[in-house]
Amino acid sequence: MDVGSDVERGPSYTVDELAARAGVTVRTVRFYGTRGLLPPPVIGARRVGHYGPEHLSRLALIEELQRQGMTLAAIERYLEQLPPDLSARDLAVHRALVASWAPESAESITLRDLERRAGRALAGRDVDRLAAMGVLERTEDADTYRLDGSLLRLGVEMLDVPIEHETILASRTVLLEHARAAAQELARLFREEVWNPYRESGEDPDHLTAMRSLSAHMQPMVIQALVTAFQRSLSEELRTAFRGP
Repeated sequence: MDVGSDVERGPSYTVDELAARAGVTVRTVRFYGTRGLLPPPVIGARRVGHYGPEHLSRLALIEELQRQGMTLAAIERYLEQLPPDLSARDLAVHRALVASWAPESAESITLRDLERRAGRALAGRDVDRLAAMGVLERTEDADTYRLDGSLLRLGVEMLDVPIEHETILASRTVLLEHARAAAQELARLFREEVWNPYRESGEDPDHLTAMRSLSAHMQPMVIQALVTAFQRSLSEELRTAFRGP
């Protein structure tokens, strides 16, 4: 990306101004730079670094990906797949599409409120099982958790299923690995069949509107397709595994 020419065409920010506009700290901006998540600034007079709109949009995209729970390593791989010459507008559109697929944000909850929501007392073993199923995560505060409310009801029902904790962990690992592989392939398909044609269309506004609409409608369709395919495949595998000789 020709950062120098972009900075000249649009607003220019010092690292303090960039951090303030992005709602992050200067330390965060510099850290992202050392990890290669942000292109280097243009060095001007008095060796002052100047950042442009692309840096601001890229920061917003990084923050959005982090809100979805992606690790820095995963974000690095994600950004490496993007074209190197994306404009600030391209990045803003990409962030909007990513946000439209974001799950509901996790909420902070105390053990007392968690038990109230669950409708039952939760022993330490129960909390361990809910964490293994991805329903909640522990925090530095021993009495506070991060809860995925959409999974709580199912997780509570699973507490009384006679299955070992280790089996739950192993099952979750298998599901996450295959879900990630499916997500990567779908992302590749979306990039090649939707994102690239948008860029080749000269960023036509009508194409942009259609692309956003497609992204919003694809999510429930993809989720339903994955659930249905999994249910059918698992039923067939179980029938085969437990079929009598």
